[in-house]
Amino acid sequence: MRHAEEVTFGGSALDRAGEVRSNPDVIKFMLRAGDTKAVIFWRGKPLISPQRPASLVRLSLDHPVLADAEADPILLGREDGAAVFAFDLSKWAPDGLDEEGMGSFLDPSEQRHPALSEEMVFAELRRVMTWLTPRDAELAATGKAIIGWHDIHGYCAKCGAPTIVTQAGWQRSCPTCRASHFPRTDPVVIMLITHGNSVLMGRSPGWPQGMYSLLAGFVEPGETLEAAVRREVFEEAGVRVGAVNYLASQPWPFPASLMFGCQGEATSTDISIDPVEIEDAQWVTREEMMEVFAGNHVSILPARKGAIAHFLLENWLADTLE
Repeated sequence: MRHAEEVTFGGSALDRAGEVRSNPDVIKFMLRAGDTKAVIFWRGKPLISPQRPASLVRLSLDHPVLADAEADPILLGREDGAAVFAFDLSKWAPDGLDEEGMGSFLDPSEQRHPALSEEMVFAELRRVMTWLTPRDAELAATGKAIIGWHDIHGYCAKCGAPTIVTQAGWQRSCPTCRASHFPRTDPVVIMLITHGNSVLMGRSPGWPQGMYSLLAGFVEPGETLEAAVRREVFEEAGVRVGAVNYLASQPWPFPASLMFGCQGEATSTDISIDPVEIEDAQWVTREEMMEVFAGNHVSILPARKGAIAHFLLENWLADTLE
C-alpha cells in the first residue's frame, strides 16, 4: 500500500536496542547514564504535555516523581543514542479520582501528579494518539502495551509460580520451572470489504450513537489472514468474500493487538448479522462516505482518527490503496 507506514503508531523507525536487552551490564550503564530518559505511565496512560503540538514527556532518571514508580523499568529503545525507559506509576493514588469517568468509552479525564509541573498530565492514549508525533506515538504504544502485559503475567502459565522480569522488561522468567514468557501480541484482521462502489460498515453494541467502523476479528490458531477475513465477515455479516489483499498494519495497544488491514472483494451483498458480534451492518457508497468524512451524514459518524479503519477508508476515498 502506497502509504502503509503512515498509520498511527507506525513508521517512526525507533531503535529498539534489542541486542542489549540480555546484557545486564549495559542495562545498568544505561540506567546510570546522564542522557537516559524516562517516559512514565499511570494505569496505561502516558504522561504528555497536551498543549498543541502535544508531546510525550521525557524526564531525567533523577526526577523525584520516579520515587513512586514500580520496580523494573522497561527499555523501550534509543533516541539519538540515548536510552529511553518506561516507568509505571500505577501505585500512585490521585486525590478525587473519578473511577466512573475512567471507565467510559473514551476516557476524558486527566491526572496530575504533585511532583510534576501543572502542564504535564496523564491522558488516555486512545484520546490523544493523533496529537503526538510518530516517534512519541510509537514510544507511548510500546510502553503501554508491555506494561499492560506485565500487569497480568506475574505468575508462570506452566507451573503457577511467581515470575521475575528479565531481558530489560521484555521477558518474564520462572525460577521454579525455568519457563520463559514473552509479551504477547494478538493478531486481528480489520477488513475494507468492497462491492462495486460501496464498502461494508458495522457497529458493535455499546458504541456511541452513530459510530460505525470496518468489521474486524481475531485470527484463530492455524488460520491465514485471508481465511480469517473471509470467516469473520461471514460470521458477523453473512457476506461472502473472494479475493483478499493485505494493505497495512497497526500496533493497537488496547490492550495488545496488531491490526492487519486487508481489502476483500465481496461476492455477495445480502447482510445477515450475528447480533452477538455486531449490532448493525450496512453498505455505504463512496459518495455517502465522503459525506461521512465531511461530517454531514445524517446517521453515521466518521471513523475515529488515528485508528486504522479511518486510515483505510481515507485511502479508499483518495484511491491510494495500491
